[in-house]
Amino acid sequence: MRLYRSFTGRNLNISMYDRPGQQMKVPEIDIAGYDYPLPDERIARFPLEERDSSRLLVYREGDISTNLFRDIPSILPSDSELVFNNTRVINARLLFRKDSGAAIEIFCLEPHDPPDYERSFASRGKVKWTCLIGNLRKWKSGSLQKIIQQEGQPIKLSAEYTGSYQDVHLVEFTWEPTGKTFAEILELAGETPIPPYLQRDSVPLDRIRYQTIYAHFNGSVAAPTAGLHFTDRVFQALDKKSIERHSITLHVGAGTFRPVQTENAADHTMHTEHFVIQKSTLEKLLSSRKKIIATGTTTVRTLESLYWAGIKVMQNRVGQPGHFIDQWEWRGNNIPESDRYESMQAMISYMEARQMQEFHCETRIMIAPGYTFRMIDGMITNFHQPRSTLLLLVSAFIGEDWKRVYDFALANGFRFLSYGDSSLLFPRK
Repeated sequence: MRLYRSFTGRNLNISMYDRPGQQMKVPEIDIAGYDYPLPDERIARFPLEERDSSRLLVYREGDISTNLFRDIPSILPSDSELVFNNTRVINARLLFRKDSGAAIEIFCLEPHDPPDYERSFASRGKVKWTCLIGNLRKWKSGSLQKIIQQEGQPIKLSAEYTGSYQDVHLVEFTWEPTGKTFAEILELAGETPIPPYLQRDSVPLDRIRYQTIYAHFNGSVAAPTAGLHFTDRVFQALDKKSIERHSITLHVGAGTFRPVQTENAADHTMHTEHFVIQKSTLEKLLSSRKKIIATGTTTVRTLESLYWAGIKVMQNRVGQPGHFIDQWEWRGNNIPESDRYESMQAMISYMEARQMQEFHCETRIMIAPGYTFRMIDGMITNFHQPRSTLLLLVSAFIGEDWKRVYDFALANGFRFLSYGDSSLLFPRK
């Protein structure tokens, strides 16, 4: 774990994914105003024995109450529907040793060749990925190799350094025999990329518990942790209350751990992530017109980015070759008054005209105080790190009351961060 911490902290820079957007004046956001004391003992190092036995803080109309997470179906409004991020965490950490004994850690970020997740994970024999590398100075040339075993049969995995972009690097992986897919190779050879602030090595339990029970599509290097609390028991209770569930996919990148280091948070460079949403999901959200409750900040960012994608379609500003939502898309001079349904209808019409069943997009949106939420009516989320973009998002949603919420959680024994307790937040009217 030591190597992972060394390059997932202050030096992480993935600006190679950033694209120049419209230059615009953004308000100053003093990051010091989004700090709070978080004692080490309040960070949940391990998950509870039962997922849904975590505590749930409910903030509604300025009032704060406490429950168990398994009670959330009875707390949610009957006219609400939940949206989940069904991404699956990959075993992104690959540990190699040189003949000299030097340890080299390769942290897989995203596919380069083939460039999309589906084809890369299905590849046999060779792939190229964008990676972070721990102890790179010890790996100046040559191929790294390790032998992995499956049912007594050896598989030789090799890694070749092929180039760099600022603080990220290209690594070509090859393996023999070539019968296994890269997804299977990672499952066999990789380790769970638990967050660096847990300050421990991953253990076998993390392979199960640092994964939602509804995880489906491989691609994330960090879990959408708000979903870790859900169980089949909770889903059954939601079904009895006729609360519908929908899924989107956003692959969470390592940039989610990147702290805000600028005094003005508006100067922070937001990381870029890829998301996918099905046309059928858009059609269901459009037709139901219920209160949308987002499970996790990744789902929030996806849904709000989707709104701006619809606005760009309406304004005939769809970029080529791909769709992209910039960091300050919402700070443009010509912000329309269109509601969520107009935006979703524009997206559906756009997809129908092109016979698209799913919409792919990249987003660098930074949701911070001053943002007006267009898509969501509530969110389920864990308690986040001080001075983080995730805390800025929470503040944008419930305003300065974030301080009351976090003070209450600290004073009442709530557990913090990825394996910690949960909250259900509604905006003040």
